[in-house]
Amino acid sequence: MVNRSNSESSEIHFKDHIIHYVIISCGAFIQGIAMAIFLFPHSIPSGGAAGIAVLLNYWFNIPISFALWFVNFSLIILAIYWLGNTSTAGTIFGIIITSITVQIFSADIFLHYSNIWADLLLGSCMLGIGIGILLRQQVSNGGIGVIALIFATYRDFSPGTTLLLFNGLIFIVTGSIIHFIIVFQAIFVQFISTGIINVVYNLKTIPSITPILSWRKK
Repeated sequence: MVNRSNSESSEIHFKDHIIHYVIISCGAFIQGIAMAIFLFPHSIPSGGAAGIAVLLNYWFNIPISFALWFVNFSLIILAIYWLGNTSTAGTIFGIIITSITVQIFSADIFLHYSNIWADLLLGSCMLGIGIGILLRQQVSNGGIGVIALIFATYRDFSPGTTLLLFNGLIFIVTGSIIHFIIVFQAIFVQFISTGIINVVYNLKTIPSITPILSWRKK
């Protein structure tokens, strides 16, 4: 009886892991599409990490997909310390999926450079959905999202609003170096995506599965 119970528990636990990472993959893929097709072609940063990636691309001609990966992983140490192994593993996995998606859909065979405001609106909506799905799994979308998830977890702050505040400074720096209109466009993106992030994050119909939680409390 005990062995059967343990077997059933392990099977449920394994299924939870599979569902958890499938949902992360969906969120990361949606986020990557928003970046590659709608935002990056116009040099619009989707967030703080993306803003730094755009700057690295502008200064050193580093591929945005690699720059995004590099910036995101540089902040992983925060996730390891504050969010525990489960959230960190999910964050790394999500970053990899997002970076691969950006690399694939940045190719010239995909439609880019249409109407900029239509792109910003569609990109904002998709970005908000993708990030919201990730945050519901207690997984950061990478970069500044790590900080937002920490604040949401420990201080009960709205993750979308926290992202908006922290990303604002990076947007100003990016816009002042490349073109200041980018600041207004990036703030527009954040304003739209922030509302969608908060709606998706609090939506009850999307499952929130966080197997083997190992949060570090301060």
